[in-house]
Amino acid sequence: MGHREHRRAGPASVPCAVVTISDTRDESTDRSGALILRALRKAGHTVLDYRILKDDPPRIVRHLRALAAGQRARAVHRSGGTGIAARDSTYEAVSGLLEKRLDGFGEIFRALSFRQVGAAAMLSRAVAGLYRGMVIFSMPGSEDAVRLAMTRLILPEMGHAAGLLAPGGHGTRQHGRRQTRQR
Repeated sequence: MGHREHRRAGPASVPCAVVTISDTRDESTDRSGALILRALRKAGHTVLDYRILKDDPPRIVRHLRALAAGQRARAVHRSGGTGIAARDSTYEAVSGLLEKRLDGFGEIFRALSFRQVGAAAMLSRAVAGLYRGMVIFSMPGSEDAVRLAMTRLILPEMGHAAGLLAPGGHGTRQHGRRQTRQR
């Protein structure tokens, strides 16, 4: 099955969680989180959880583990804390959990960002990967960065990725009683 068929076979609606990492924002000032929520809902996805957490790695890890333990969210959309400032530690928290990295997400995000912000794009530590049956997308906190990531990268492929992760999803092929992964 080619990528177009895989994309069509993915679920039209993916249960999602949204996490903003910020030491200063609340729901009334979280424009990036609001943009993610609007984009997901407009695309027909369900938002199961929305939180604003301080840039505190143990707290972030606990929340991601709780989301995975609940086994309801298939995608987590995270914004903020991906820079290189002393307080930006979200990358370390998230990347340390990932079982498989989707290196192309960060690479393509920085390439697209370069067209908008120039060399400053290399300072982003945007990362994505898989953790306990969820795909986690970790984006910078700026509205422009979130808009770029959501419209150009995440929304076009989220159903495809979630479908590949689902037990019995379009990434598996049934052979008698045993399942084997497609390659």
